[in-house]
Amino acid sequence: MNRLYAGSALAAVCILGAAAIWFFGKDDGFVRLDGGTFRMGSDRHYQEERAAHQVTVGAFQIKKTEVTNAEFAEFVAETDYVTTAENDLDPQKYPGVPAYLLKAGSMVFAQPPNPVDSRDFRKWWRYVAGANWRHPLGPESTIEGMENHPVVQISPEDAAAYAKWAGGRLPTEAEWEFAARGGLDGNEYTWGEGYDPSQGWKANTWQGEFPNTDTRDDGYHGTAPVGSFAPNAYGLFDMAGNVWEHVSDWWVPFHTAGTQDNPQGPPKAIAATFADPSVGPMHVVKGGSWLCAPSYCLRYRPAARQQAETSLATNHVGFRIVKDVSP
Repeated sequence: MNRLYAGSALAAVCILGAAAIWFFGKDDGFVRLDGGTFRMGSDRHYQEERAAHQVTVGAFQIKKTEVTNAEFAEFVAETDYVTTAENDLDPQKYPGVPAYLLKAGSMVFAQPPNPVDSRDFRKWWRYVAGANWRHPLGPESTIEGMENHPVVQISPEDAAAYAKWAGGRLPTEAEWEFAARGGLDGNEYTWGEGYDPSQGWKANTWQGEFPNTDTRDDGYHGTAPVGSFAPNAYGLFDMAGNVWEHVSDWWVPFHTAGTQDNPQGPPKAIAATFADPSVGPMHVVKGGSWLCAPSYCLRYRPAARQQAETSLATNHVGFRIVKDVSP
């Protein structure tokens, strides 16, 4: 859903020896994982998750939570960084594009009052001028009082810039999925094989008929403060639901079969062949969000994956970062 396309269309388990884990004596917000071998992807659900294959990743540190509004605000205050959603498009580069689509802004979920055709995302997504990380629903909205919520309206470019400033980087898709599984290799969810909400809500997702009815049975409509639900076995919060998370890999709609060691994803040129030229190559996002519902988007699972455009943000995508460790 790039800005132009949207406008024109609408327009607790640790496997010893495989995944040792240490918590630092001084809690700096990161967990160190020693890496290991696991089964990445799934052959049970959506086509883009296939084929399941064996992957090995090395050691890395990963942030326990998604980056929050307060943390991103500190980055902006120190660097004067301007996000992609805060930049106008150059009309000379986009002749014939309606003026409102040249204005700085981003995509916002607009809940329809009645049932709609779930095959048409235009029924619930709107391009909103003035929507950005400070005003995630539009210029009249605010993040005041939401300092500990995950920052949203962040593009892959923005997430990578923050990660570099913070002394880290975005995780690879393989690192992210390894961490999300928490040592439960091959299980459907970050917490195990099944999900029975009667035993307690385990993630911030959508309850009710999507996209017109959210019953909020889990306590939230929209983002939840980070850490509102129990962590996985590695001590990582919100690896399922709340917001999708940017990773560093370029997007192609499948996994390459075969055993892989520290995969970095496909080359940008390959990703470009699976993208509309007006959009350009896209990045992978992982983990699902508060908009995921079993009846529409059962993607609050480690294997789940979707695409995100490099220069477009939405109010259901954020990120977390990783840091390299010495051998």
